[in-house]
Amino acid sequence: MRNSLIYKDDQSNNRRMTNIIAIPRKRGRPAKAVGDYRETRETLCRAGVAALTEKGFSATGIDEILKSVGVPKGSFYHFFASKEAYGSELITLYARYFVRKLDRFLLDESLTPLKRIEAFCEEAERGMQRFDFRRGCLVGNLGQEMGALPESFQAQLTDVLLDWQARLERCLEEAKAAGEISRDADCARWAAFFWIGWEGAVLRAKLERNGEPLRVFADMFLMSLGS
Repeated sequence: MRNSLIYKDDQSNNRRMTNIIAIPRKRGRPAKAVGDYRETRETLCRAGVAALTEKGFSATGIDEILKSVGVPKGSFYHFFASKEAYGSELITLYARYFVRKLDRFLLDESLTPLKRIEAFCEEAERGMQRFDFRRGCLVGNLGQEMGALPESFQAQLTDVLLDWQARLERCLEEAKAAGEISRDADCARWAAFFWIGWEGAVLRAKLERNGEPLRVFADMFLMSLGS
């Protein structure tokens, strides 16, 4: 009998200890698996990139994004400490996406270097057309509203543009070696000129809702290089 009582006491103590050390479960939906966690975060990022390419950072509200993807506000701050942290992540993700797209054209050895640039410009126009020219370049959009953005974005955006510039410069150096452009051409300055002008053309195309500004800039850039 005594052993039975001791056994029951031990069971009771074990239950009390389990309750003390167990992590309490929150009420509501069951905890998400790691895959669900990653999927929710990626969904937030995709929605954020879409919003920033269309409206920019200042005009995009977190509540609007959360509503569009059906994610509660508490979950957002579980993934991102602030809107600034979220914006920084979106810049990083967009830069990675754009570099893959850029390299697909600029490293295509089946085309001459200048034809690669032309092909990139044509695909960029088709990409904007798919969204009725409502979406532009996330980096360009944020650059225009820099006065209202966190200071930390300035260096991040500048680094992204310099990376794109360096990639185009290498393509232009290949064009020089192939005799497509003058051996005296300053490829670094031409590459800088391209991105300065291209971002303006993207803005104009978005404003006018057509691809003519992109075509005008691309044609004049390539024509000037070849002259």
